[in-house]
Amino acid sequence: MAFFGLLAGILAANWPCLRVEASTTERVVTNRYSGLAIEGFDPVAYFTDAAPTLGRPEYEAAEGGAVWRFRNEGNRAWFIANPEIYGPQFGGYDPTDLVRGVTCAGNPRFWVVAGNRLYLFNREKSRDEFTADPSRFLKDAEARWPELEESLAQ
Repeated sequence: MAFFGLLAGILAANWPCLRVEASTTERVVTNRYSGLAIEGFDPVAYFTDAAPTLGRPEYEAAEGGAVWRFRNEGNRAWFIANPEIYGPQFGGYDPTDLVRGVTCAGNPRFWVVAGNRLYLFNREKSRDEFTADPSRFLKDAEARWPELEESLAQ
């Protein structure tokens, strides 16, 4: 039993995607236990506050098969009117992993707003690589996304 625990620890350290508690069979990354998109963080706050901010249960909206939370009614209304702008691109999957042909859930604490779009990353290193040259990653991620998205659950 100790061997399996050690093996799990080694795998999680080397493949951060395995540590994610989000579902990677959905078109929008949601927490498999709570059903919340991006772990309950307010997607509009990344734009208005330039920071990840937890949403509140009294300000929720269902969109794209997930439940989204917001810190106030204004952010909720903006999101409902424009989910394609405020929702994370690629459903919240890490664009650097999409380039490799893998759907790995992004972590809402590792984020970038580039070209007026929100991108989430599964680790800080991925975010930093993306930030150095977003166009390089986006071209390949956008090319791979339709096929990867199709392979995810409806």
